[in-house]
Amino acid sequence: MRIPTQSVSDGITRQLAQLSSRQAKLQNQVATGQRIFQPEDDPAAVGRVLTIQSERSQVQQFARNADHALQISQASFAGLQAVKRISDRAGELATLGEGAISPESFHAYSTEIDQLLEQGLQQANTKLGNDFIFAGTAADASPFTATRNSSGKITALTYNGTASSAPIQISETSTLTPGTGGATNQNLADFLNRLVSLRDALQAGSTTAVAAVRSPLDDSENKLIEVMGETGAVQTRIEVAKDQLISRFHDSEKLISNETDADLPETIVKLTQTQTAYQAALQSASSIMKLSLLDYLR
Repeated sequence: MRIPTQSVSDGITRQLAQLSSRQAKLQNQVATGQRIFQPEDDPAAVGRVLTIQSERSQVQQFARNADHALQISQASFAGLQAVKRISDRAGELATLGEGAISPESFHAYSTEIDQLLEQGLQQANTKLGNDFIFAGTAADASPFTATRNSSGKITALTYNGTASSAPIQISETSTLTPGTGGATNQNLADFLNRLVSLRDALQAGSTTAVAAVRSPLDDSENKLIEVMGETGAVQTRIEVAKDQLISRFHDSEKLISNETDADLPETIVKLTQTQTAYQAALQSASSIMKLSLLDYLR
């Protein structure tokens, strides 16, 4: 049976095109180390990769949240630590004031307390970036305001922030509050007001009044120590969460690599086989086309 030359030519051309396309695809896999370039290369694997990539993006966002939460927690701890140093010095001055016997000593101690008050107000209004760290959720406004007398000395301090702090999500199931709450922030105001009382007692030269302020000051310091411990625990929790997120991110990269990376030894073998098949097909096609032309002439 005589086969039309055009049909033979079309079939050979189609087969050569398929081999050439496969050869080019395998060559690209060897050159890039990737086996997937289009969704049709492996639809199931592409679906899995898209799911993993979505999860990885979420993990990256959680990691950014954790970084921000750690910054807030560290800034809060540093601020509390600075206030604790002020409290320590105030306690020393109170002890000295209880035993003071000269007006000059009382004046020197009260003057130093004035400076500690200014320093404490500055620490209480500390900012992280554009946000006040001891303001709760009202982080865009100064949380502590001072009332001053005609000489410019602080006579009272007021907390104007909120009772709660903004929560931050660091995983699908975990949310924490890295900043201080309203009770802690109010305690800062109470502590500073107790410093005012200590200064006034020292100015009055009353050892009895100085002694009366000691207990409230000790109470404020104990609360500071407690909150510093809680803040340190939050930092530890955030750091553990960050380590877990980093591990999850690296695991997702490995999963994507497993789905998309080409098996180079196997791919090279397939490429060699395809190249051999292509060369053989060319030779075969040349012979067939010659026969077909002779057949047509006969």
